[in-house]
Amino acid sequence: MNEKIKPYDDKMQKSYQNLLTEFGSIRAGRANPHVLDQIRVDYYGSPMPIQQVANVSVPEPRMIQIQPWEASMVKTIEKAILTSDLGLNPTNDGKAIRLIFPELTEERRKSLSKDVKKKGEAAKVAVRNIRRDGNDAMKKQGKAEGISEDGIKDLQTEIQKLTDKYIVMIDDAVEEKTKEIMTV
Repeated sequence: MNEKIKPYDDKMQKSYQNLLTEFGSIRAGRANPHVLDQIRVDYYGSPMPIQQVANVSVPEPRMIQIQPWEASMVKTIEKAILTSDLGLNPTNDGKAIRLIFPELTEERRKSLSKDVKKKGEAAKVAVRNIRRDGNDAMKKQGKAEGISEDGIKDLQTEIQKLTDKYIVMIDDAVEEKTKEIMTV
């Protein structure tokens, strides 16, 4: 890969990874510990991810169990989950917290599918913006460095190929996540 193209590939890769991270926080019908990735708990004055203050496991397909390493953290973790936008009610037995994932209704599944498609479109827009920035930069650099018109066109073609590759990857990720959500 051309060194001039590499930064744009990195940016597109980051956009794609960000989309996958967002998809991880969308809950489908079964329990996925990644829904907790965005939640932070106060641990001696600093916000920490739940995974760094507790053991998170999935003992059953629709349940997540959170076992804090310190008993004093149970209430803090429970409060953080309640104030998050997960829409789950944690049950607490004093030592561990359990999150039961209810079956998703058909209406909720369709709503989540729309969200997935919106996030996918946003990622595609980000990739296309990176392409545009790359094309503009190639024109400016080409003129400044005395690269021929054909050389500039070749670089822009490479950026377009990268864009196409990431668009296909995003479409595949959206399709896979939608299928996961719609599976009963």
